[in-house]
Amino acid sequence: MGGRRLSREMALKTLFQIDLVNANIEETLKYTFKNGDFSDEVKEFTLILVKGVMSNLYEIDKTINNYTNNWSLERITNIDRNILRMAIYEILYLKNIPKSVSINEAVELAKKYGTKSSFSFVNGVLGKIDKIDRILKKIN
Repeated sequence: MGGRRLSREMALKTLFQIDLVNANIEETLKYTFKNGDFSDEVKEFTLILVKGVMSNLYEIDKTINNYTNNWSLERITNIDRNILRMAIYEILYLKNIPKSVSINEAVELAKKYGTKSSFSFVNGVLGKIDKIDRILKKIN
């Protein structure tokens, strides 16, 4: 497994815990990395993702609300919500990562950790964001 994919998995586990019990970021990260030998690269990218999502949570959640028709954040499963948060953070704030990579990685996480319908839900939401972004770029 590649370093970034592992980082995304570790970030998802961390964000899931933070979202579930409103846990402290630093303590949750320590717990996430407690049982394993992770490279500095994996730890660094995990930290970028977790802190980035949490620092921009309001904007990210607003984006999710804008692209999920009739689905409140509370109605979206914890796993799907945090996969979307992480992917949207990458799309909006990490310009060095192609959107297609962020979307594909989110779909793979949804297949692995979500419900049967998670991957299609995540793909649909992120696909809408990507489509609107492409249209806006053509206009501007």
